[in-house]
Amino acid sequence: MSVSTAAAAQTVCRDISGALPVLGRDVTVPLVTGGEVTYAALDYAASAPALQRVWDDVAAYAPYYGSVHRGAGYLSQLSTDLFENSRRTVAEFLDCREDDQVVFTRSTTDSLNLLAAALPAGCQVFVFETEHHASLLPWQNARVSYLDAPRTPRQAVENLERALADRDPQGPALVCVTGASNVTGELWPVRELAAAAHAHGARIVLDAAQLAPHHPVSVRDLDVDWVAFSGHKLYAPFGSGVLAGRADWLRAAEPYLAGGGASRKVTRRADGGVDVEWHESAARHEAGSPNVIGAYSIASACKALTEAGFDTLVAREEHLIRKVREGLAEVPQVRVLSLFGDDAPRVGVLSFVVDGWNSSHFAAALSAEYGIGVRDGLFCAHPLVRTLLGSDPQTQGECGAPEAAPGEKSLNAIRVSFGAGTPDEHVERFVNAVKELVRDGARWNYRTEDGRCVPDTSA
Repeated sequence: MSVSTAAAAQTVCRDISGALPVLGRDVTVPLVTGGEVTYAALDYAASAPALQRVWDDVAAYAPYYGSVHRGAGYLSQLSTDLFENSRRTVAEFLDCREDDQVVFTRSTTDSLNLLAAALPAGCQVFVFETEHHASLLPWQNARVSYLDAPRTPRQAVENLERALADRDPQGPALVCVTGASNVTGELWPVRELAAAAHAHGARIVLDAAQLAPHHPVSVRDLDVDWVAFSGHKLYAPFGSGVLAGRADWLRAAEPYLAGGGASRKVTRRADGGVDVEWHESAARHEAGSPNVIGAYSIASACKALTEAGFDTLVAREEHLIRKVREGLAEVPQVRVLSLFGDDAPRVGVLSFVVDGWNSSHFAAALSAEYGIGVRDGLFCAHPLVRTLLGSDPQTQGECGAPEAAPGEKSLNAIRVSFGAGTPDEHVERFVNAVKELVRDGARWNYRTEDGRCVPDTSA
């Protein structure tokens, strides 16, 4: 069975600017200075807007929603078929190996915590300090080696090789690495890191949360053992994620959650306890009623991006990156953050600081006075951002005044991020707003409220 929708049969369309249609593209927001403006969503690295195609597909399915697995009714069987077909679509999108498993989770964070819970006894984990907290923190119950931030892709491989050479060659080991930084947007040498890991008998998991929405991810080509990503960064809402890769560690581990769906057979023992026989398929780690709409939304996004063509999407995004970088380069007070240098390839994620400005103040002014949504702070990658800024983790700044005098170190950063749904006009507005704020200053007063910088409306 399948759900047939007009949207699913259409070639993916674009608006005049070449961007893929997304929800919210016509939303207007009020400005503190008066009037309204179309909202420029430039925080894709946190959550990308849902593709219109995804929303249409989910809306077409919604009347047929039913319980997944074991239901005898038509809607239940249709929903089960949709759920399992979504699993196959994701496997194709990731170019998985035939015996790989695709497990649906809640997010990248959930996926990596699932894998952490499945590590064999004595496993040693190697992770760079540059990782997002989702891939930096789940390994607390393992033997973790944190690697220093590299300054070139080659140095990243060399640092890993040295660390792996010193490990116990008889025990299991896992390397965790990002595909694209959520702070700098820079692409990491995943294929080379995977080769280094395998040469030393280790496995590797790829955090593709920031990579998969921008570039094709092939498990076979990159030769990674697992890949994790989130639907909400892949233009799919509803809080779903994926962990895909080798089945053996997952089959050997206790279920991530104990409950219905994960168990194949449960019997009562004479002593009053129960014996459980767990599934060996992906269902082992998908206890409870699955999020069929979340899984289907991810599959729909995978299809939409594939049909749009990553060659086209990448070329257009590189065009937007050039616009932003060239515009910011015209402002001497702006410093773009980078590990690998200005010429390093990247996705549409850039973080920067503005000399003499508190980053929270600057981001608040972009929102309140220009209708532009960016992010400020440490981006759930505290060690990396502090390394890039050279800032003191104990120091806090207030939004009402510059956090640092010209030439002094900043305490946090501003991040602008964009993707397949971003029209040229949004990045042009952003660049012009940065130039105007730096030149003329904010036109409104701001204050700190609950740790955030907000417009002062008390006057």
